[in-house]
Amino acid sequence: MELGVLGLGRMGRIVVDRCLDAGIDVVAFDIDEDAVESAADAGATPAHSIDELAETLGEEKRIWLMVPAADPVDAALDDLEPHLDSEDIVVDGGNSYFQDSIRRAEFCPAAYLDCGTSGGPAGAELGFSLMVGGPEWAYDELAPVFDAVATGPSGHDRMGETGSGHYVKMVHNGVEYALMQAYGEGFELLANGRYDLDLEAVSRTWNNGAVIRSWLLELCEEAFREEGNDLGDVADHVEGGSTGTWTVQEALQQEVPVPLIYQALAERFDSRSDGRFARRLANRLRYGFGRHDVVRDE
Repeated sequence: MELGVLGLGRMGRIVVDRCLDAGIDVVAFDIDEDAVESAADAGATPAHSIDELAETLGEEKRIWLMVPAADPVDAALDDLEPHLDSEDIVVDGGNSYFQDSIRRAEFCPAAYLDCGTSGGPAGAELGFSLMVGGPEWAYDELAPVFDAVATGPSGHDRMGETGSGHYVKMVHNGVEYALMQAYGEGFELLANGRYDLDLEAVSRTWNNGAVIRSWLLELCEEAFREEGNDLGDVADHVEGGSTGTWTVQEALQQEVPVPLIYQALAERFDSRSDGRFARRLANRLRYGFGRHDVVRDE
């Protein structure tokens, strides 16, 4: 099998490397020539334009888009459109809004798979969790690719029709917001409570057999170990918010109460003007799972 990968940032490069490790041939393109050269050094076939990528892939094109959501996805599809037909497959592995994925699938000449991707840069070693929506035949055709990019066969599944992959990922991110908020509030109480506690030790102890153990809790332990018990100069500022906003908007439309997710989203917005320990921990946790930049106090 041969896969074209369009977009060689942190996540796209992981897709390339995991596919190469699984014996899948990869044709790689990015507007950053250095990124293309680096992928070529790793064993991918370089492409220096979208036209060249499409021509190199030949008759049956399987293309994975890993570009920022919104306009860059539409721009890439516009450039690909003349080269695609109904036998081809395009995967959008970014954090696209599910309604945009439904719209794109309607106009894309190829079979369109919307693929929610979770795991962050840690997926380089472990593999991602992949939530895929779209035609079943296209999902089955790309099963070897999904096996390679995910943690294995159990790390991916077809969620349903077009849009369902990014819909499930949207709700996943809303749950993530609420979990981060819960850990932040708990540790804030411990930090300001009646005992002088080692929060790294608390995290480690909880993560060994406790009901609330999780990867996020492992990242709490990492944060306290590397930043100190008071999180040092980690700022009370939490970026992000689009997927959480979409989750809350969808909940309102479906009349499903999501007060925890809503409150976590509100805390993120409020963090941009106020200061709280809980949000400082959330700031550091985003580095742990996504290697997002840690905003620090001056």
